[in-house]
Amino acid sequence: MAGASMTLVPGQFELEAELQRLTPAERGPAARFLAEHPPRAGAPLAVVIPAYNEEPTVAGVVAEIPAQAAGLQTEVIVVVDGARDETAERARLAGAFVCDVPVNRGQGAALRLGYWLARARGARVIATIDADGQYDPRELERVVEPILAAEADFVSGSRRLGNELTTDRMRHLGVIVFGALFSLMVGSRVTDPACGLRAMRAELTAAVTLQQPQYQASELMISAALNGFRLAEVPTTMRDRSAHATGTKKEGNLRYGVRFARAAFRTWMRDRRAGRRRLRPEKIHSS
Repeated sequence: MAGASMTLVPGQFELEAELQRLTPAERGPAARFLAEHPPRAGAPLAVVIPAYNEEPTVAGVVAEIPAQAAGLQTEVIVVVDGARDETAERARLAGAFVCDVPVNRGQGAALRLGYWLARARGARVIATIDADGQYDPRELERVVEPILAAEADFVSGSRRLGNELTTDRMRHLGVIVFGALFSLMVGSRVTDPACGLRAMRAELTAAVTLQQPQYQASELMISAALNGFRLAEVPTTMRDRSAHATGTKKEGNLRYGVRFARAAFRTWMRDRRAGRRRLRPEKIHSS
């Protein structure tokens, strides 16, 4: 599926062909999802949430997603990534559309599948937020507005421009260091390269190559920039992680930093000679 492209509103033949290109673990859950939530019938703004063992928090996050953001109707797509608890059921009861994959493959793989489902449903803008409650869903409007105004194609939240309510000093230092590194890689200022609250034109998720099973935040941002898509950041809030959140807790800071850097460097090496493509800067309307 990495690097595959599709029209935003595919015909049945194209959709079936794309479905067959998903991994075997994804194919059945995706087909069941689209049977329950038909293609080409979705809201213009899809909020994709990857979730692994987030039973205590996922319902609260889903419930906080506004029915509209920046004038666009929203729908919530939760991709459950091999959870061993009641994450899927809690998300459904809270009002999300759920794709329950029985195999744990990593957050990046779950997001790729979520992007594909959102495009199949006809989304024009795709946003993401984590299932652990660290980001404020009420701030979705902030990351969507620059896209609707045709000012950017990819918008990331930034705790450094907004509020960082976490207590991990090493993680804070890592954000500063990686922000400087990413700024050099993409040729524009980046203050927070690892924020889980972001929005993008749906076309972008089909145009860039996404291969990372886990560290997709770095891959997505760098690949988008090196392929000519316009980046922007807006101030957002990073809350302290709930003591009840267990599913997506990151590994130790050093190991996480090394793997995050490796994913970023590999993406930069792969895409640095990419053709300079850019989406036509038109406004996206709610109708």
